[in-house]
Amino acid sequence: MSNSEAILPPQESWTFASAKEDARPSLPEVNASIPVPSGGIWFRRLLAFMGPGYMVSVGYMDPGNWATDIAGGSQFGYTLLTVILLSNLMAILLQALAARLGIATGRDLAQSCRDTYSRPVNFLLWIACEAAIIACDLAEVIGTAIALQLLFGIPLIGGALITALDAFLLLLLMNKGFRFLEAFVIALLIIIAGCFLVQIAAALLLAAVLNGFLPSSEVVTNPAMLYIAIGIIGATVMPHNLYLHSSIVQTRNYKRTDEGKRDAIKWATTDSTIALMLALFINAAILIIAASVFHANGRTDVAEIGQAYELLSPLLGLGIASTLFAVALLASGLNSTVTATLAGQIVMEGFCGCAFRNGPDA
Repeated sequence: MSNSEAILPPQESWTFASAKEDARPSLPEVNASIPVPSGGIWFRRLLAFMGPGYMVSVGYMDPGNWATDIAGGSQFGYTLLTVILLSNLMAILLQALAARLGIATGRDLAQSCRDTYSRPVNFLLWIACEAAIIACDLAEVIGTAIALQLLFGIPLIGGALITALDAFLLLLLMNKGFRFLEAFVIALLIIIAGCFLVQIAAALLLAAVLNGFLPSSEVVTNPAMLYIAIGIIGATVMPHNLYLHSSIVQTRNYKRTDEGKRDAIKWATTDSTIALMLALFINAAILIIAASVFHANGRTDVAEIGQAYELLSPLLGLGIASTLFAVALLASGLNSTVTATLAGQIVMEGFCGCAFRNGPDA
């Protein structure tokens, strides 16, 4: 057979490989890389599964949420706390379903879509998801840049360029091991929670806050309030978190049997529920501070992060309040850009069948 007649082996394609063509697990470099104790006390098993839920919770308290929470609190006081509660309950349900999908099938949401739908449908889903991630990441990058400007006087463009380096931070942490990435995220979450605990202690009015969690018909009858409520829901429920969660729950080395999967679903759901309650606290804290500081002092026009930073310390009477606010914003922005980058990788690999090796063995 001549060279011209030789049959060349088919070249691998990165575009929409089918499940038969590509049976790789989600994030293969870290899949089943974290050991899970088979016995011992329940707390040890919970600790083994803790991590993915906190990485997912980051998307529910990113800088995009801050703007809607500040606007809602400054304009309408505590009334929209019930919207934050309802949206958080929606998030708990959706993330539990995403975790179930990942553990039960061994495929993340993007891979499952590729396995189930036709190529045109997959293409549309992929484009829609990538556009959603870009839109979310844009708010996260701008929020981080604003925090850098407030704290260090760095121009917004410079801050955005510095924030872009988060992609390399993700690669560094993934190379060290997935637990390092989870520890980084959880450490920043602790910083965020600590900053808001200090501010809440100086501003909390317990009776008014509890009343805000009760449903009010004004939320749907007042057009301006409804507009902010829709913004809160839209900023809270993040589609890319479903893809992210369905993938990273598989980093645990649980038994891939029916019994092992049922046990893993139980602990993964517990992890995500606890973590999303932390997200509820952060979002509620932002709105509570805006209501007790801005709305209570007649500053119902506060809707921007920079404006809130300038007014927080003078109105609250706590000199460090504005600095804590900016530090929490910076931690939130760093966290959310890292997890959004990882979600983008999962979506690209899942829908297109391509692989980006960035783990310890890459």
